[in-house]
Amino acid sequence: MSEARARLLSTATGLFYADGIHAVGVDRVIAEAKVTRATLYRHFPSKDDLIVAYLTQADETIRAQVDEARAQDASPDDVIRAVGRSIAADIQSAGFRGCAFLNAAAEYPDPDVAVHQAVLRHRQWFLATMTELFEGIGKIDAEPAARHFVMLRDGAMAAGCLTDPKPVCDTFRRGIEGLLTYRSREATRP
Repeated sequence: MSEARARLLSTATGLFYADGIHAVGVDRVIAEAKVTRATLYRHFPSKDDLIVAYLTQADETIRAQVDEARAQDASPDDVIRAVGRSIAADIQSAGFRGCAFLNAAAEYPDPDVAVHQAVLRHRQWFLATMTELFEGIGKIDAEPAARHFVMLRDGAMAAGCLTDPKPVCDTFRRGIEGLLTYRSREATRP
């Protein structure tokens, strides 16, 4: 990645996340990144391309966090807990403004737009990954458990930027423990 492209993406990431995607125009990105309009369009042919790059970078960061949790010599339950701790740490970080993907989906609701499609790709990967992790602990209802985890995450991300994030994260972690210990009725039938 060229230095100019990296600067553009870093600048856009900070601005899009802090102020909202529609609220930030390319002129502001250009000015704050200290590049020319030609440089921006050489690296990103449209604002949507820049937004997709921003979301792709966020996706890569989350994938790296999950990979890091998996790389630890831990039980499958503890890998799920580690993913949860990573999410909770993000929620409690300075400047937290919710989930970049949910925020982008709210601004780009049309499923045919590249930005919305980038959001869906990330969410499909995250659900598939959590399903795989729940399968790893032997859950017979791994996909519903993963969907529940994703819903808990989405709720924690939304609530964490509206109120005190500590009790939100405590509740999120309790929800994860519930998912790890809950066994479906089918599993308990003789």
